[in-house]
This record gives sequence, structure tokens and C-alpha cells, in this order.
Amino acid sequence: QVQLVESGGGSVQAGGSLRLSCAASGRTFSNYRMGWFRQAPGKEREFVATILWSVGSTDYADSVNGRFTISRDNAKKTVYLQMNSLKQEDTAVYYCAAKYNSGIYSYTLAATYGYWGQGTQVTVSS
Repeated sequence: QVQLVESGGGSVQAGGSLRLSCAASGRTFSNYRMGWFRQAPGKEREFVATILWSVGSTDYADSVNGRFTISRDNAKKTVYLQMNSLKQEDTAVYYCAAKYNSGIYSYTLAATYGYWGQGTQVTVSS
């Protein structure tokens, strides 16, 4: 049973930083793609960043590119999202997600991910 547990959310002022963690368990993730998504009140869940566990290749949404960095620690089975230069519009619940890397479906689509964490709140104030 795959389990994803996020941590590291909180409140921060604009311009500040936070690091989110996603502890993964239940299987070997070498053939999996991990993603971070976020959902603000009244909005759809949107893609933030992704990493292919095996080779570490990454991609980002335009809105966070250059400010956020996704990484993984193989030994700890943990994926991180380092968020710098935070803006008020980054306020949302952030979710960690995982899916088998079939390479068929777009990794920016939340519906293609089969496993999700419970989410962690990030609030950025002015």
C-alpha cells in the first residue's frame, strides 16, 4: 500500500521560504514519477513540479519556475519542494502525488496520478 505523507507547511511572509517534504512508503519508487500539486480555495488543483525518481529529471509550472526546486532523497524515500521568494498567490494546500511512469499521459494532469498525500497548508502573507 503506497503511502505519501507531507510535512513542512506553514505561514510565511512574502519573499520568505519554506521546504515541503513528502515521505513515501509501501513500494519501490524507482519506476515512479512524483509530483507536487496545489489547490487554492475555489480553484482547481494545479500542477507545480515533478521529478522522475529514477533519473531525477524535473519540470515546473511556469508560475514557480526559478523559485521552486523539487528534489528527492533515495535513501530516505523522500521528495522535497524547496520554495523560495514566496508570493501571496502561492497560498494553497500543497499535495504530494505519485504515479507509475508509463510515459503515456501528461504528468501535469492531476487525474493521472494514482496516489496522493493528505496535503499541507502553505499561507503567504504580505
